[in-house]
Amino acid sequence: MSWLEGWSGAGITGAAAGRRMSAGRVVVVGSANVDLVVDVPRHPAGGETILGGELRRTPGGKGANQAVAAARAGGADTTFVGALGRDDSAELLLGSLVGADVRTDAVERVDSPTGTALITVSPDGENAIVVAPGANAHVRIGAAQTERIAAADVVLAQLEIPLDTVVAAAGARRDGALFVLNAAPSRELPDEVWDQLDVLVVNEHEAADLAGASAEPESLAAALLARVPAVVITLGARGSLVAERDVLAVRVPAAPVEAVDTTGAGDTYCGVLAAALARGAGLAEAARLAGAAGALAVTRPGAQDAVPRAADVAALAERLAEETGKA
Repeated sequence: MSWLEGWSGAGITGAAAGRRMSAGRVVVVGSANVDLVVDVPRHPAGGETILGGELRRTPGGKGANQAVAAARAGGADTTFVGALGRDDSAELLLGSLVGADVRTDAVERVDSPTGTALITVSPDGENAIVVAPGANAHVRIGAAQTERIAAADVVLAQLEIPLDTVVAAAGARRDGALFVLNAAPSRELPDEVWDQLDVLVVNEHEAADLAGASAEPESLAAALLARVPAVVITLGARGSLVAERDVLAVRVPAAPVEAVDTTGAGDTYCGVLAAALARGAGLAEAARLAGAAGALAVTRPGAQDAVPRAADVAALAERLAEETGKA
């Protein structure tokens, strides 16, 4: 039996048990951007101009990235709920989503430019990003979106869209479905969001912002568990921390890889996490798969272009599990 089968535990695992044995249905509600990417020898300081490499134009946006990851790397039946303009950038994004087998019938076209992200990437793979939201400011939950969300096992959202849309998406899910929030980019969350959350996914900086203090990941997770049933804190090359109420926190190690471009790696992680939860995986198991997917993503340039295939994710996760078991 593979380590991906027969996992049992408490917390999120219990809520997910009824979804085991299916591909799972994920609805991602979020942003879609065209990424304008340039490699730089280092990120410029304030007021400084530096020369970079050639400009690349690729599909991105946290929501669209996570939808592609849930479908391609996670193998889930995935719908994307978002908003695009009536421009060439929208066609680029729709082509990428459809190419990854993401359902796009809940995407609305609006009279605003498609969102755009300006990204610089340094030689160590680290990025700096500025987003012009454009059409993302008009993402809404109408009748068509509500119908699709109500059929989902997991609803995944981020914070590059209006907060009232996030609240509406969470409220549209059916009983037993999970609401997963990747609280990025960092911002204060109103009670209406906290009250709907099942799983919070954040990096260390976002966790510290929400907890109101800087501390070790375990302490941050403990503080956040006062408001949400389960927390995943991503730690980059140090893996991730998975914490649930009344369940012992687990450190999930990262795969050692050479980073080429970290753009979208966190989104790949979130999409695969949601897909695994939709299939009925426990949270720690889902984090192991998500970590493998994120590790593969940083070895390739781009965001959606770098999302790996499900078979490659499963193979790396299996190998890491075997190595960890032998350690």
